[in-house]
Amino acid sequence: MPTRSVEVPVGDIGLAGVLTLPPSADGIVVFAHGSGSSRMSPRNRLVAGELVRAGFGTLLIDLLTEDEEPEDRLPGRLRFDIPLREARVVGAIDWLAAEAVVGDLPPRVKELPIGCFGASTGSAAALIAAAERPHRVGAVVSRGGRPDLAGEALARVTAPTLLIVGGNDPEVLRLNESAQATIAGETRLEVVPGAGYLFNDPGALERVAKLTREWFERHLGEGS
Repeated sequence: MPTRSVEVPVGDIGLAGVLTLPPSADGIVVFAHGSGSSRMSPRNRLVAGELVRAGFGTLLIDLLTEDEEPEDRLPGRLRFDIPLREARVVGAIDWLAAEAVVGDLPPRVKELPIGCFGASTGSAAALIAAAERPHRVGAVVSRGGRPDLAGEALARVTAPTLLIVGGNDPEVLRLNESAQATIAGETRLEVVPGAGYLFNDPGALERVAKLTREWFERHLGEGS
């Protein structure tokens, strides 16, 4: 599949990313990682690989610059700066359309539906981005996420949303159940038995990838 490194301009900074775009993609999924992670997250890359094999484009980006990453490791700094992360997810969504007009992406990219995949705190950023770009974001998936951090934006999320939580993560499960009751659009909560917060258990990430692919096939795929 055509994969290349990109730099996504957001305001006065550039975010490093990896874009994979199959020639006949039905949609593009933008990945929002959590604190301490990056576009190179092996968990997100496993899910992205499953989506690419299903014919979706994927965009994995760093939500922080190299200068900001050390601050992300300090409690109380950028770790829970959801507005900053959300603004950069929105910037990536807008960049895909703009790059299809003035850059070197195929023109049809600007018409493709967008999916958002968020993990940990990145889930809140993905959900707020869906609320801010309701006509562009067609579906959202959260893995082990903190959708509660999206706050009042949850009531404005109309994109179909899949919440995936590990069965051995009771506190995050409780937070997802509460968020599910607030999200305006269609939702589904899927619990992966025996999985912890990082989904390191055998077969857990593969289960996440399958659930994610099926959700985007239903809501972004041809005929959806």
